[in-house]
Amino acid sequence: MGCSRIARARRAVGVAAALLMLVAMAGPAAATGPAVVFPAGTACADFDLGFDVGAPNGHSVYREFYDRDGNLVRVLSAGTGNALTFTNVSSGTSLSLPSNGAVSIQQPVPGGMRLTTLGHTVIIMFPTDVPAGPSTTLYVGRVVVNIDSSTGTWTLLSTAGRSMDICAALR
Repeated sequence: MGCSRIARARRAVGVAAALLMLVAMAGPAAATGPAVVFPAGTACADFDLGFDVGAPNGHSVYREFYDRDGNLVRVLSAGTGNALTFTNVSSGTSLSLPSNGAVSIQQPVPGGMRLTTLGHTVIIMFPTDVPAGPSTTLYVGRVVVNIDSSTGTWTLLSTAGRSMDICAALR
């Protein structure tokens, strides 16, 4: 998978993981294979990680907030979201996460965006991120990340609450 394809896939997964509110993908995962596959060393160290997003399950809210000059200052997304399935492509072992509540607040910062999530959030850190991945983690609590708009680098600023290493669960 080329670097630009990984960057595009990361954006798609980042939105799905943070917001858990993507549109349902057609067809069952078992019939077609995972919708997105991250090669070993990008999302999990030892194996290709498959990722699927299920149908939306519940109500969601999306609001944009602007200052007096018409500049976007905050985007709020909240709702129940989608079920997610992660698969160790080599072994076929999978982990399904039910749709759960999540809130996402995006705010412009110099050079990019700050993403604050509350509730259930999956964050995938690549080797180019800070701290360097590969890692795929479910957080239940609060996560704050800066995203550099020029490089796409994610910098994990803080986490609070519980976490689960999805790669370890799929070994």
